[in-house]
Amino acid sequence: MPPPFSGSTCSSSDLIHPPLNPESNIVAINVGGHFFQTTKQTLALAGSKSLLSTLFDSSQSDVPFIDRDPDLFSLILSLLRTGYLPSKAKAFDLQDLISESQFYGIESLLINSLSNPSQFEAFNLEKSLILPLNGRDPPAAITTTPFGSVHVAHGGKITSFDWSLQRKTTILTQFSAIDSLLALSPSVAAAGATDFSGLQVLDLDTGHVRTILNWENVTRSSSTVQAIGASSQFLFTSFESGRRNSNSIMIYDLQTFSPVNEIGHNEIFGADIDSAIPATMLNWVAGYNLLMASGSHSGPSGVQGNIKFWDIRTGNIAWELKEKVDCFSDMTISENLSAIFKIGVSSGEVYSADLRKLGDGNPWILLGDRMKVVNGKKAGAGGKIESYGNQVFCSREGGIIELWSEVAVENGGSKEGGLRLEERVFRKNVMGRVKDLGGGRVTKLAFGGNKMFVTRKDQQSVEVWQSTNKCPS
Repeated sequence: MPPPFSGSTCSSSDLIHPPLNPESNIVAINVGGHFFQTTKQTLALAGSKSLLSTLFDSSQSDVPFIDRDPDLFSLILSLLRTGYLPSKAKAFDLQDLISESQFYGIESLLINSLSNPSQFEAFNLEKSLILPLNGRDPPAAITTTPFGSVHVAHGGKITSFDWSLQRKTTILTQFSAIDSLLALSPSVAAAGATDFSGLQVLDLDTGHVRTILNWENVTRSSSTVQAIGASSQFLFTSFESGRRNSNSIMIYDLQTFSPVNEIGHNEIFGADIDSAIPATMLNWVAGYNLLMASGSHSGPSGVQGNIKFWDIRTGNIAWELKEKVDCFSDMTISENLSAIFKIGVSSGEVYSADLRKLGDGNPWILLGDRMKVVNGKKAGAGGKIESYGNQVFCSREGGIIELWSEVAVENGGSKEGGLRLEERVFRKNVMGRVKDLGGGRVTKLAFGGNKMFVTRKDQQSVEVWQSTNKCPS
């Protein structure tokens, strides 16, 4: 059997046009008996490793033949020309498009076309797909990659879906239950638990443990993982000793996993609540070159917490906020909006703090209308909040998800006759169509590519929300 791509001498009865001059900028291709013409510049966009790039490297004057589906090739050619699939691609199966892009060596272009973060349209998201998980354990942790592959920890298992959500794999780990999960690449993740010692770096394709990282605490007890974060260079892990009398944040080189530094080391004595709170959230703030570490503690006097911004080079705290009134139930940071957002555990209110004004006393500003706390109930307990792009997403009782967006408000005229936008104003919208509203309590919100992923209490699945007009069905 001849190879699918080979030189082919075509007679005038085979093609409408004769073979072209090899020195011409126009390239002729015969795909499955159908004649195509394009330019060398268009084919060059496929990349040097693509099959298509070899078409104009050859000195032969014959029209090359590719034994593939010509209808799918027309979509591939449109993708090269414009960077996007044409509308007629909706009539084709996505898996066929993926297979074809892999054959031609341009899958990265297809991914960029169908799952680019720049295509994320917050006001156009609809619940479009349910990803089932094997077993009876509901999702406990979820992590995504920039172009939309997603990994879900449920019990001691991790189930992964590729960027197209077409391929699903599940691995079994040494953990009985995974509490923290962070994707380091599409096929590698860091995982940890609050009742199992050590941070494990796992190959998600094979289940192989690449390395185990432990924190050597003073009491030489186990070191459980409370949170995981990462920058482009470093891996951050919040550890707590098995005896819960010490905690620390370790910094590792992301390539070698060698320890680089230790910050926030606390040995707990007596009733020192501040030092007793390990960081349960770690967020790298690239624009400020700081690590945000936060945690909270529920005691007889209520919920207390702290938010610390660490300079990882010096090990010093650049800024700190102690949460004693309406401490956060959950919080997130948005560099796009230059702000921190939280849900107050007592009030259920959404607050923001401008990153550019953190030194000005109490930084929190209430975003919405003040809610009423009924019978002392912690209205914000269990609430989730995440930011993505220029929006903030917040879960509410009844499984509803709110979308908060900043709006420009005129605040008087300047001497030059322009506008002063000194006051920041955010407005909320309830997400989804009527049939999408409600459901179980939201336990996790995650974002990747042009998609939002939602998990709910006691449900062995993941909801996918996306703009339905961006990819073929």
